[in-house]
Amino acid sequence: MAAVRYGGAGEGPGAGVSDPEAFQVYAVKYAEKDGRRSEHFLGGDPHDGPMPMDYFVWAVVGPGGTWVVDTGFTEEDSRQRRRRLVRPVPDALASVGVDAATVTDVVLTHLHYDHVGGWAHFPAARFHLQEKEMAYATGRHMARPAVSAAFTPAHVAALVHQVFARRVVFHDGDVTLVPGLSLHLLGGHTAGTQVVRVRTAGGWLVLASDASHYYENMEAGRPFPIVHDVGDMLDGYDRLVALASEQSAIIPGHDPLVLERYPAAGPGLDGIAVRLDEGRVGG
Repeated sequence: MAAVRYGGAGEGPGAGVSDPEAFQVYAVKYAEKDGRRSEHFLGGDPHDGPMPMDYFVWAVVGPGGTWVVDTGFTEEDSRQRRRRLVRPVPDALASVGVDAATVTDVVLTHLHYDHVGGWAHFPAARFHLQEKEMAYATGRHMARPAVSAAFTPAHVAALVHQVFARRVVFHDGDVTLVPGLSLHLLGGHTAGTQVVRVRTAGGWLVLASDASHYYENMEAGRPFPIVHDVGDMLDGYDRLVALASEQSAIIPGHDPLVLERYPAAGPGLDGIAVRLDEGRVGG
C-alpha cells in the first residue's frame, strides 16, 4: 500500500520536494519488552491487557549531515533492566546507512537509561541536552527512588565527564539547530524533556520521544505514569499538536504501531526500521 504524505506544510514557507531544508527521518527499533496496559497509564487501566513496548532511536538525514536522536542502551543495560535487546544500536542504525562511529551530533531528549545508555557508541559526537535536564538528573530529586528509578547513575556520571571533555552542548529552551531542525523544551516526563521538530518534504514532523510513549497517551490525554509534572505533560500534548503539520506527524517514543503505520526503510527492514518522512501507509 502506498504511503500517504502529511497534508499540511506547517509554519513558515511551504515544504516541498525541492525544499533544501527537508530531511529524511528514520525510526529504528533496537529493543523490546512485554508489558500491560495497566503499566502505561497514570492510575492504571480498567481494561488491562497486553501492551508491548518497543525501543527506538531515530536518524534525521539531510544534505548538511546526519543527526541521531537518543542513543538507546547497551547489552549490560538490557540484562540489568530485563529488556530484550534485539540488535545493538550501531547495527540498528547501520541498517539505514548511518555509521554511529562517525555521527557528529546526537540529541538527547532526556537522560533516562534507554535514551542515554548507549552514549559510548558515538565517539565522535557532541550531545545536545537541555541544561534543565542535567540539573534535574544531578539534583535533589535523584535522592527519591520513585523519581530516580529510570536513571542509571553511571550514565549520568558519564555525561558529566563529557561536559568537561567539551562534548555536551547545553540548550536553554527552544532552539533551532540548523534550518529545518529544532529542539523544543516540554518537560513533563522529566524536568528537561525535549522534542525534535523536523522539516520533511511533506511538512513538519515531531519526534516526541517520551513526551508521549504511545499514541494513546496523547490522543486520550492519559499520561504515562513515569512523570515529573502531570500538568506539563498534558500541556505538552497540546504543544506537540501545535508543532506538527498534523497530528499524524507526531511520532511517539515507544509504540509498536510506529512500525505498522510507516513504510519499511528498505528491503528486508520490515519490523526493524521505517521511513517516517514518507507519511503513514494508507493514511
